[in-house]
Amino acid sequence: MNKSSGEASGAPRPPARSLRGLDGLNFLMADVRDGVGPYLAVFLKADQHWPAGQIGIAMAASGIAAALAQIPAGLLVDASHSKRALVAGAGLLVALGCLSMALFPGVLLVIAAQAALGAASAVIPPALAALSLGIVGRARLPGRISRNESFNHAGNLIAAILAGTLGHFIGYRWIFFLVCGFAVASAVVVRLIDPAGIDHDLARGGEQPDPATGRPTALPIRQVLARRDLRVFLIAVLLFHLANAAMLPLAGQVVALAHPGEDAMALSACIIAAQLTMVGIAWAVGRAIARGIGRKPIFLAALLILPLRGVLFALTDDPYAIVAIQVLDGVAAGIFGVVSVLIAADLMRGTGRFNLAQGLTALAVGVGASLSNLISGFIVQVFGYQAGFLALAGAALCALGWFAALMPETRDRAAQPDHTAAQPGHQTLPPAPVTAGIAG
Repeated sequence: MNKSSGEASGAPRPPARSLRGLDGLNFLMADVRDGVGPYLAVFLKADQHWPAGQIGIAMAASGIAAALAQIPAGLLVDASHSKRALVAGAGLLVALGCLSMALFPGVLLVIAAQAALGAASAVIPPALAALSLGIVGRARLPGRISRNESFNHAGNLIAAILAGTLGHFIGYRWIFFLVCGFAVASAVVVRLIDPAGIDHDLARGGEQPDPATGRPTALPIRQVLARRDLRVFLIAVLLFHLANAAMLPLAGQVVALAHPGEDAMALSACIIAAQLTMVGIAWAVGRAIARGIGRKPIFLAALLILPLRGVLFALTDDPYAIVAIQVLDGVAAGIFGVVSVLIAADLMRGTGRFNLAQGLTALAVGVGASLSNLISGFIVQVFGYQAGFLALAGAALCALGWFAALMPETRDRAAQPDHTAAQPGHQTLPPAPVTAGIAG
């Protein structure tokens, strides 16, 4: 019998060594998958004296490569039985890219390295989610994802403190070496995970066997994309990040204009406050799910926070107030990091396309974030910062209405994949039964 078919809440507990490996990977990869982020722009401007246009191209190269790689990365993780090697390889590619940019910061090499980092970052999240599902099983997945996110945010917090300290006292070049060190360490820590303890069929969501072969098979991509619930969810994710992504950058600009010289400190404080909040929220979400609360009401709580945050940002330019408001981002983002993975796992149960859904979710995140910055930038340029924040709050209300009206509860839904040949124009995977609201 396939291990996945016998999965139950009473299944044997996964090896402690593998669980420690997941903890370590999520802590270390928090810094690795984002590369050097905004510190690259500071390094290129302050140390290398690049013009703004070239810096913009270098920064965009990573985002474009990540967007293009999301779906192929998800398909690769679904198909691969070497998920540990994918994680280690992505980490080493990040290490090589950071090392090359630090030592040889030429234009073409930096752009190429940034593109490589973007492609690597597309592999890491679905690979970690797949390893988690394949090791702990579906019954334990909510608690595991909650723990993953707690370690992820703790890693981001420690990395931000270390990067700020190194950049201030030694130089921005050392931030590249810091990320390189985290990447190499992640490639070592992945060896803690026992490869024999990974159920690769379960890791891609393929729990239901094909009647013809008796083995789990992946549903055709066209049929996956035809699922209404998946499309509703992806649009909700896009709207969430359309409303959310530009808020902190705009708040930083407001502080820079109103309180020159305090913007860098305020932004650092915002990041630290949000990451500290996310650690606790990720844990709390895991506890709430364990007590039977559905995915939908928890996600709605995150969506309710976004318009409030936009309105509050529109009312103040005080750095302390902005840091306090940013705690709300920690709540919303902490919820999103846990619940989005669980909803994707629910929707893809029995399809064998869990990691494809992860890639599609990441693509929706990237598109929403890009549109957020683009649209809000033009609104601010014409109408001012208050109008920009209120427009983002309006987008958040749209996201709230969309998700509340159209997205069903996915907790405990039954998987009903149909592996028969699809007729033209016919959707072979009908909507599964759902339980609305809070389950008892």
